Amino acid sequence: MGRAVELYDFSRPATLVREHARRLEGVFETFARQWATQLTSRLRINSTVTSGNVTTMTYNDYAGSLPEETLMVLVALDGHEARGVMQFPVNAALSWVSRMLGSTGTQAPSFRKLTEIEQALIRRLAEDALEDLGYSFGPLLSARMRVTGMHFNSRTAQATATDTSMVVAPFTVRSGAEEWQATVALPAQLVLSQLVEQDPAGDTGAAALLLRGQVSQVPVEVAVELVATPVTATAILHLAVGDVLAIPHPVGKPFSVTLNGKAVARAVGVAHGSRQGAQIVSIEENVS
Repeated sequence: MGRAVELYDFSRPATLVREHARRLEGVFETFARQWATQLTSRLRINSTVTSGNVTTMTYNDYAGSLPEETLMVLVALDGHEARGVMQFPVNAALSWVSRMLGSTGTQAPSFRKLTEIEQALIRRLAEDALEDLGYSFGPLLSARMRVTGMHFNSRTAQATATDTSMVVAPFTVRSGAEEWQATVALPAQLVLSQLVEQDPAGDTGAAALLLRGQVSQVPVEVAVELVATPVTATAILHLAVGDVLAIPHPVGKPFSVTLNGKAVARAVGVAHGSRQGAQIVSIEENVS
């Protein structure tokens, strides 16, 4: 049985253009280094942050991929209705708060919601991280990002409409011996529209020129052909050295120069040094 046909919504791309993916991965790698520096300074312990592959998915799929109990920092983008998300485990937030308050953090805290004081500390930490994220994006993201709230359940948090396409970047965060998985999700339409404006790969006209330039360098094979003539299989089987195969190609008529069986030009035979050559005498119409 054949595979079911799935509708593809080009206004909500499921994958990123390769050049866009590379550009975004560079942005998030820069952010990861800056976030690690911030955590090391705030927690007073060596911290590292490693970014993963950037993907796109709907907000519903993104929220469904997260643990149910997690901390989702909702991020507003000035001038835009859709919001982003900065997500990390509640245990990570509790550990960070503990270290910021002077604890060694040797015992992993159990899951619980943060108190108002703890939320204020994490909010400040997230705001500083968003400032680093904005710096990493540079002109690719002109909207200012700010924290608007926190949720502790990925199934009930509604940052934006469920079918909104999001650019999602995963991170591995390490502080001392502890390790957590975190993510940043931003509205794809906002991020990709900026890429299209500043990246030729996203511009239709420029992309066409780039494609034409690449295609023009692809090697192809052409053939110089006489007029074809029908021959029986028996005649072919009985061919012998010295036989003359009559071909209905008028003497003096140019040969056809073909590409994949399609005539692109006409040519006459000439000597080219020690080899035979074909001198073009005309170009077929509708060849470009």
